[in-house]
Amino acid sequence: MNNQNQNVLDDDRIGRLLLKLSLPTFFGMFVMTLYNVVDTIFIGHYVGPMGIAGLSIVFPLQMLSIAIGEMTGMGGASLISRSIGTGDLAKAERTLGNALTVNIVLSAIMMAAGLANPDFWLRLMGSSETILPYARDFMTIILIGTVFSTLAMALNSLIRAEGNARVPMTGMIIGAVTNVILCAIFIIPLDMGVRGSALATVIAQLISVLYFMSFYFSGKSFLKIHLQNLAFQWDILKGILSIGIASFVRLMAASLSAIFVNRMLITYGGDMAISTFGIINRIMMFAIMPGIAIGGGLQPILGFNYGAKRYDRAIRAIIFAMGAATACGLVVFGIVYFAPEPFIRIFTNDAGLIALGSYAAKRVFLALYMIGFIMVGSLVFQSIGKAVQSFVTAISRPFLFLIPLVLILPQFLGLEGVWLSFPIADGLTLLLTLMLLIPQIRELRRKDRLVRGRLIEP
Repeated sequence: MNNQNQNVLDDDRIGRLLLKLSLPTFFGMFVMTLYNVVDTIFIGHYVGPMGIAGLSIVFPLQMLSIAIGEMTGMGGASLISRSIGTGDLAKAERTLGNALTVNIVLSAIMMAAGLANPDFWLRLMGSSETILPYARDFMTIILIGTVFSTLAMALNSLIRAEGNARVPMTGMIIGAVTNVILCAIFIIPLDMGVRGSALATVIAQLISVLYFMSFYFSGKSFLKIHLQNLAFQWDILKGILSIGIASFVRLMAASLSAIFVNRMLITYGGDMAISTFGIINRIMMFAIMPGIAIGGGLQPILGFNYGAKRYDRAIRAIIFAMGAATACGLVVFGIVYFAPEPFIRIFTNDAGLIALGSYAAKRVFLALYMIGFIMVGSLVFQSIGKAVQSFVTAISRPFLFLIPLVLILPQFLGLEGVWLSFPIADGLTLLLTLMLLIPQIRELRRKDRLVRGRLIEP
């Protein structure tokens, strides 16, 4: 094994290692999130509320794109980290090649299906006739660039799996900065509206992919891309999908729940409620970043130590990550919940939209402090290859809780019921995560005692 890469993850100072891997991931995600946020800011100020509504309608489709990237990236990353931990370099490289191939194939299928009948999908996602032209212009270009979006997402996780957090961070920064510059050019002087926003996003994602691929072909990476490893191998593909399906289902369920939310918002609040949800979604993307970044930093540490049977380090990594995610969640909650209006104003000058957004944020963000713990908890199972628990935690919030609540509560509370569905779903998800996580930690402790020879089984 390459000593440099071995030393990155083979470190007993878990807290320091988690910080080392999480901080670059956080800053990289921060600028990556600017893709959607900058789009919304420019559209809000230079196109108007209906432009924001168009982006909000297309958001479930973008979630599907992210789901493909996360499934192949996180599934591959989990298998790669564990393979490196056991010293099986050949398997790690076969995993890398198969993850890239399945990513491209699924992206092509999504693009072809979406472009075949865009208006059908947009109406299905809740678009009104007023919003439809904006959503169509944005969606068509985004679909053409699907493969760049999914590859950028997957490569971010695959590179980080070998213990390198700097390259993913740099690649995301390059893409985000490019997106900001191109958005400003396409929307303001060229007056391209939502089409300019979509085009800027696709070009920026392409540049990120080119940077990530240059890392592998420069000879600086620990793992290498070999042509023969791009051919599907069922045992590897099964390993990727069995773990990655949790990320896919979680994001697909989130996409499906967003469709239901959009349709209920149209029914009970109209086009302005859709615009409001679009803005709140962008704020939420920033709010949950600390939890996702800490989970991303935890994944290679936990996967490596679990694969190497160093269960004491695995337990310490989980405890550190849970504590850090909870603390960050409390800080973010204090900032966003008690003063949401300044954040709403970043996206729009429309007085009605600002008032409705501030009102809705007070309800949607009511349980925001739980999100970090929930995000890290779900990634624990994915990191150690527990497919069933990963699947359950993946679908619980959006599918088991949020969708039923969004369908039921508005029947009694109207638009208020849509907003309150979010914190209630968060609370129920936290309880379920704890019910699954506590037995898993006990199991890790039992395995640690076995490894140390303090427990002899009959």
